Amino acid sequence: MSKSTARFTLDPAFTIGEVNPRLFGSFVEHLGRCVYTGIYEPDHATADEAGLRTDVLDLVRELGVTTIRYPGGNFVSGYKWEDSVGPVEERPRRLDLAWHSTETNRFGLSEYIAFLKKIGPQAEPMMAVNLGTRGVAEALELQEYANHPSGTALSDLRAAHGDKEPFGIKLWCLGNEMDGPWQTGHKTAEEYGRIAAETARAMRQIDPSVELVACGSSSQSMPTFAAWEATVLQEAYELVDHISLHAYYEPIDGDLDSFLASAVDMESFIENVVATADHVGARLKSKKKINLSFDEWNVWYLSRWEEYAKTIDKTGWPEAPRLLEDNYSVTDAVVFGSLLIALLRHADRVTVACLAQLVNVIAPIMTEPGGPAWRQTTFFPFAQASRHGRGEVLDVRVDSPTYETRKYGETDLLHATAVRAEDGTVTVFAVNRSRTEPLPLEVALNGLDLTSVTEHSALADADPDARNTLDDPERVTPHPVEGTALRDGTLTAVLEPLSWNVIRLA
Repeated sequence: MSKSTARFTLDPAFTIGEVNPRLFGSFVEHLGRCVYTGIYEPDHATADEAGLRTDVLDLVRELGVTTIRYPGGNFVSGYKWEDSVGPVEERPRRLDLAWHSTETNRFGLSEYIAFLKKIGPQAEPMMAVNLGTRGVAEALELQEYANHPSGTALSDLRAAHGDKEPFGIKLWCLGNEMDGPWQTGHKTAEEYGRIAAETARAMRQIDPSVELVACGSSSQSMPTFAAWEATVLQEAYELVDHISLHAYYEPIDGDLDSFLASAVDMESFIENVVATADHVGARLKSKKKINLSFDEWNVWYLSRWEEYAKTIDKTGWPEAPRLLEDNYSVTDAVVFGSLLIALLRHADRVTVACLAQLVNVIAPIMTEPGGPAWRQTTFFPFAQASRHGRGEVLDVRVDSPTYETRKYGETDLLHATAVRAEDGTVTVFAVNRSRTEPLPLEVALNGLDLTSVTEHSALADADPDARNTLDDPERVTPHPVEGTALRDGTLTAVLEPLSWNVIRLA
């Protein structure tokens, strides 16, 4: 047998866990053009009666997103929820310190809930509360306004604003990136742990069934990492359900080989947070397990933003400026697919994940004001994973040829997972990290009643820098792969260089 062949075995006796639909969540922040001229543009030719772009709604449904986190992000740490409710013409304009913009509040809490309803029943709200410039009282007021049926000042105010039925928000983030010095009102771990615990305790007095996400460290590279999680959970362990993780990846100094192995870092991040949370649980002698909310993840050319941020005119406060509008290549999409694989490989503990963000801002969907909407390269791996990645994740342990990376050392060329659906069909998601060579793949199928390959599609291109743009919105799409076969309990395939692959078995 050739050593250049990658192999693994699938067996229904060896599983990771069930995929929570919330793994395919996304994120809408009042940042750049995500909201205004993204999902909301009342003057657009496709706009509905609520000002929502129906061309964008169609793409959001096709993307298959579930939970949508709102309204931030850094934005939430200066957010006054009261500004975003009531008659639109009476809502105040505010300075947004997070992104140096003017917030008009034309799109607010009611519009967000209406947007979710139009996506469909799979779209669930995930609301963040401001623990930067505000605290326990304001969080409780927002919860009462949003969720209490009637008969109180705030629930009756919601009804007076036109929303008789409560919003039923179950999933709440207790602030955002509170260890980050860039965060308005950022805190020490001790300060944040206390306010998170007190907010959680009070919110549970209104509704014991709420699900709460405590802020983890803003990234694994933060000097506060792990010690922050341990301190926060020491205060809030029995009061919260999830701890958050945020991670963004880009090639540093042109190092594409390490960039292609970004999921190595993501998987270690997940495993380190699990170890930290479980250590706190052991110290507290708790039978409870804290799950992970990976509620910001993506490829993001952050270094470009940091350079741009130095040039921003600090005297102007524009409305919905063009910020963070990364245009993704095939290479970016392959890394993005690998990050999805990392999340699925830890579905036993990662029970919420939010692709940041949904439209225009480092997003799979792009729009032009007054013009079209189109799919970025990253749209396709997400849509395919959401469609075919529902069920039980099988334990995939690869025996793969390796390559050397500057950042992560020796790394497998193959990154893969597999999900078995309720009907017994199996979907293999696989990335070939080699930039130049195809990768032969053999998969042994034990105890699985599978007889045929129904589809093998790949996202790959002779030009790894190919992108979808306003002028050429369908330059890159997945294409069918010939020659993939299933014989005598063994799947054989060849993965193109630098490719994201979806192989479906029935």
